[in-house]
Amino acid sequence: MNGELDPADLRRVVGTALEEDLRYGPDATTEATVPADATATAELTPRTPGVLAGVPVARAVFDAVLAERYTVLAERADGSALDAGEPALVVRGSVRGLLTAERTALNLLCHLSGVATATAAWVHAVAGTGCSVRDSRKTLPGLRLLEKYAVRCGGGVNHRLGLGDAVLIKDNHVVAAGSVTEALRLAREHAAGLACEVEVDDLDQLAEALAAGADEVLLDNFTPAECARAVRLRDSSSAKTRLEASGGLRLENARAYAESGVDYLAVGALTHSAPALDIGMDLR
Repeated sequence: MNGELDPADLRRVVGTALEEDLRYGPDATTEATVPADATATAELTPRTPGVLAGVPVARAVFDAVLAERYTVLAERADGSALDAGEPALVVRGSVRGLLTAERTALNLLCHLSGVATATAAWVHAVAGTGCSVRDSRKTLPGLRLLEKYAVRCGGGVNHRLGLGDAVLIKDNHVVAAGSVTEALRLAREHAAGLACEVEVDDLDQLAEALAAGADEVLLDNFTPAECARAVRLRDSSSAKTRLEASGGLRLENARAYAESGVDYLAVGALTHSAPALDIGMDLR
């Protein structure tokens, strides 16, 4: 999974994060208390169990701060399930550099591992149903590509990355266009070649979307029983449209939605409210 992260995107995120810490000068506390030639081993270790995501990001922070002046002694692959106390990354280098990089590295590693851990819980909840757990654009500014990478580390799949790589016709677009059918026609005319998904509020709109050949349909705030009826309607037609449940989903009812036969669960909470995994750095 490490190769899935663009090095240029890593440099951008890490550069922005370090600029916040170092814009007023070097780490005054560390420079005052740590000898310039001191070296140590640092272990980045989860305090609670979870799924790891962001080791290449943490390493990019160490690269930026320490350059070549550190050595990786051990690391676990992103996507690994770790127990509490099981090191994710062990490095040795300048104590000043390690302490300067510590908070930035942990901020990113804890957040991304939290996203992966939350995703893994949803994936586990729907295991065996054939339904995939999918994210949304409800991401923190500047971190979308990293957060969506973390979703993949947790076993989820990605929805569109931005506004230009797929069409998602929502209720306001339908109002502006006049109908689901017209919105789809206009989208295909303007964005030929892009997959078209349309949000529907009821089975009548779903039937319209199926007849118009939507690639995907987002079932907005349907109950599991309504999702099952939507699946039957889709299956009784000649449409190959994929169905996505969104709204009203909780981890406790995820399996009920998945067993309705929908293809995806859209879970914005994977990125917009996943709690950080508690990871600390200890010097040895």
